[in-house]
Amino acid sequence: MIYHLLWSLREVFTHRLGFYAYQDVMFRSVAAILTSLVIAFMIGPKIIRWLMGEKIGDRPEFHHAALNELTKEKANTPTMGGLIIVLSVIATTLLWAKLNNPFVQKAIILVIWFGALGGVDDWLKLTADIRHRSRDGLKAWEKLIFQIGGAVLIASFLYADFANITDGKLFWVPFYKHGLPLANWMFVLIAIFYISATSNAVNLTDGMDGLAAGCVSMVALVLAVLCYVASETMTRTSPVTWASYLLLPAIPQAGELSIFYSAIIGAALGFLWYNCHPAQTFMGDVGSLPLGAAMGYGALVTRNEILLLIIGGVFVVELASVVLQVGYFKYTGGKRLFRCAPIHHHFHLIGWSEPQVVVRFWLLAAAFAAIALATLKIR
Repeated sequence: MIYHLLWSLREVFTHRLGFYAYQDVMFRSVAAILTSLVIAFMIGPKIIRWLMGEKIGDRPEFHHAALNELTKEKANTPTMGGLIIVLSVIATTLLWAKLNNPFVQKAIILVIWFGALGGVDDWLKLTADIRHRSRDGLKAWEKLIFQIGGAVLIASFLYADFANITDGKLFWVPFYKHGLPLANWMFVLIAIFYISATSNAVNLTDGMDGLAAGCVSMVALVLAVLCYVASETMTRTSPVTWASYLLLPAIPQAGELSIFYSAIIGAALGFLWYNCHPAQTFMGDVGSLPLGAAMGYGALVTRNEILLLIIGGVFVVELASVVLQVGYFKYTGGKRLFRCAPIHHHFHLIGWSEPQVVVRFWLLAAAFAAIALATLKIR
């Protein structure tokens, strides 16, 4: 809205006052980080007080007695704090992004869709005692149906946006400078897999104070860079794009998504103020599901699905640990590969303190992000 307001008054701001910075994606991305950070700071205490007033508190229950003992002090800490992130991201994107941009429109829809899904799941879990029902929330197949439905919707419209974008219809592999042909149905399948998998991966990672929020902010930073280089020129007067220089897929208008991912950075950091150990609130599915889906969406738009496996290395490891644990348990008839999965709980059980696990995983996330950025010039 701020962008469109300044654009409508460009005769005054641009021609008379010489202020044209608002037209630059990088300027608005920095503004988005600061704006979402301030919004998160402002609404955080109000949302936490509301959650406490509604008695929306978490009661962690694991199939592991030792882990339940380690996390007993977290009982009744208000969850659904991810509302702070969701509201900050949506408000900031509406303020600073071009709202007629098709990629931005779908990003907002994605956050609302998965945020609503996570909110319903959280609410069902937290009101289970009142309704005399299981605290499992939505059944796995119910949640998966809505995840797949949202992914199909986004993928279908996204593929339509790529109708006149050659690089958008190709599958790109790191270290190789040419895209591979990709059929429509394959694009949809990849979209379903990535959006569903990434939303669940962040959800699984959200098990310790500050863990998911810190890692998400680093992934969002890399995605903001990828969106920028996908469409923006090297200088304001140069016709050469960063994509052509780095031999990356060129996706016109994708740069506007940098504002969206910058908003996620600021919102995640603002939420971390209240979520750091000992947490005043937990993220819950209402925050983890849309954040994870947004990670997959960024990879789809910029055509960096394979690179996302490096960018979000921590989330990949967390998801893989659960898959391996379940598979090994069934294969061996009851034996466990890790003490507990996701793997951050394993390290907690072997003697690492919770802050140690979180900070060390942040360091790994930063390393994965740096490695991913380093690959951009290797083609």
